[in-house]
Amino acid sequence: MATDASVKGPASYFPSIEKKYGQPIDHWMTILAQAGDRKHMELVALLKADHAMGHGHANALVAWHLAKR
Repeated sequence: MATDASVKGPASYFPSIEKKYGQPIDHWMTILAQAGDRKHMELVALLKADHAMGHGHANALVAWHLAKR
């Protein structure tokens, strides 16, 4: 039986990202998709600068986004 505690990797940050920033993960994936073909740290910087997101949360979202390409 899977539980939230068994979630590993970038997805383990998703509940706290949704709670802190008030948007579902799909919202952030759309923003990253619209950002075009950028490198990992460029996408992290975009989330930090344009959305006041913390580094760890931004990094987790970008890692998930790039893994799903």
